[in-house]
Amino acid sequence: MGRATPEVAQVRRAVRTAVAALPGPYRSAPLLVACSGGADSVALAAAAMALRGSGEVHAAVVDHGLQNGSAEQAAAVVELLTDLGAVASVHRVEVSVGNGGVEAAARRARYGALRAARPHERSPVLLGHTLDDQAETVLLGLGRGSGGRSIAGMRAWDAPWLRPLLAVRRSATRAACAASGLPVWDDPHNTDPRFTRVRLRQEVLPLLEDVLSGGVAEALARTAAQLREDVDALDEMAAGLLAAAVDPAADPVGRARPLRLDALAQVTPALRRRVLRAWLATAGVTALTDTHLRAADVLAAQGGDRGGVAVPGGLELVRERGTLFVRPVRWPAGSPEPQQEDLRRV
Repeated sequence: MGRATPEVAQVRRAVRTAVAALPGPYRSAPLLVACSGGADSVALAAAAMALRGSGEVHAAVVDHGLQNGSAEQAAAVVELLTDLGAVASVHRVEVSVGNGGVEAAARRARYGALRAARPHERSPVLLGHTLDDQAETVLLGLGRGSGGRSIAGMRAWDAPWLRPLLAVRRSATRAACAASGLPVWDDPHNTDPRFTRVRLRQEVLPLLEDVLSGGVAEALARTAAQLREDVDALDEMAAGLLAAAVDPAADPVGRARPLRLDALAQVTPALRRRVLRAWLATAGVTALTDTHLRAADVLAAQGGDRGGVAVPGGLELVRERGTLFVRPVRWPAGSPEPQQEDLRRV
């Protein structure tokens, strides 16, 4: 179908390389492609079909129900994918708006549906994020001050998510679809200025490209790749320190085994905070802010027995006899429980 242009070859090569680099059990499992009908995901699906035969590529079209005619559009995408040879189906989700607004709620619903749609427990889910998406992600992380982990952007492989196109420009996927005669659907939400990412795409990045004489998207993607290497190295060091600081035979106190502070006495604050984040994750504590971690680090590094450092989930950290442990916050009798955003030190 269509012409074998450089863009078609680039997308196919990216998919082939990404799948070949998967861990063994994932590499041999059937693929699941997430496809919205846009150029990125349609080009991705076509490349996956070129790599694998019929029956080895499944495709999931998630219908969020957020736009009029979404069911008809989803059905049209399934028809296209079926014509390509994929085993395709629609997955309707309910988007319940919570933290992060509509974008975040739709993403949570979509990723849940994609996990459930995998034809095999080891099937990788191929996502159509491109180099342009990576650049936007880095800018969002910079603007929110969310630290190196956020600025490191999206990983090419984060089981079960596989992003083969992170080095491919959005213009290349559109050109690949045009050359292959594949129709694409332009989601109106992708041009709606109510969404922060859209304004980054339409206003901020073009301005940066103009002011800095081009190459900004590629530079941001390179920055993300470099930071991911640093993050991975630091996380590996933190994992070793955490293993030394937690006795696997010790009885859990609250939600996690106590953290021995003597093992962290000579550790730099930045690395110690990484250990604290990983340890708190074992207790099911997520959504930690820089404020939470710095307060936890002060407790870990200084002073005697005491408690009262609040963390998300109505929990607090307590230091006792050279260890840290997590327990539910103990509010004074009759006092109202403060809102989560007010939890700093209790």
